[in-house]
Amino acid sequence: MSNLALLREETQRAAAAGARLVAFPEAAMACFGTRLGPIAEPLDGPWATEVRQIAKDAGLVVVAGMFTPAPDGRVTNTLLATGPGVETSYDKIHLYDAFGFAESKTVAPGSEVVTFDLDGVRIGLATCYDVRFPELFRAHADAGAVVSLLPASWGAGPGKREQWELLTRARALDATVWLAAVGQADPEASGLTAATSAPTGIGHSALIGPDGTVRERLDAGPGLLVGEVDTEEVTAVRRTVSVLANRRLGGQS
Repeated sequence: MSNLALLREETQRAAAAGARLVAFPEAAMACFGTRLGPIAEPLDGPWATEVRQIAKDAGLVVVAGMFTPAPDGRVTNTLLATGPGVETSYDKIHLYDAFGFAESKTVAPGSEVVTFDLDGVRIGLATCYDVRFPELFRAHADAGAVVSLLPASWGAGPGKREQWELLTRARALDATVWLAAVGQADPEASGLTAATSAPTGIGHSALIGPDGTVRERLDAGPGLLVGEVDTEEVTAVRRTVSVLANRRLGGQS
């Protein structure tokens, strides 16, 4: 329940700062390296119900990573998006079978592109390893999204921070969307030693504009980043950098 207490505290901080949406990292329910099967709950279970109450009390939309049971005995890596006028979820499509870790052993993949609307702004959902697959973010744009949310628990290692920063900026630019990259903080930045080789985050959350430039960023440690999204900038960038309109492979028909 300690994670729920943290979610409530940070949601209240975000609301006090005037935010309309607050996004938490992938695996906000419990970090990787935990046995996921025993802690997985359905979307109407106690954990999600409490997140809904947190969002209701604060009057804003909360996006948080959790694990839900899958029909085959595995779990799904799920983002819950809930709050005034919003109730949806996204199951991570691309599983992290890379860098010596096999997420698919315990996690079943999702298959649906998910967007939702908040204050007339369409927002797409993606999770961590999804960032290596530009077609998902272009699918957000094709569905009318001007913002993509990317909660993550990025694996540490040589060159991984550089890859995180490169990939998040690239996805914003090649889909011409605002991208909120929400990285779980590095445990070592808080004086903790990760007790697992599973991905536990490196921090470095960022808000990236549709032109690929970083507008706001955090360092490796925990923090609250508050930023403002200008939807008209997406229109202007798409007029100048017409990569979506100029596609010849994989675009909308």
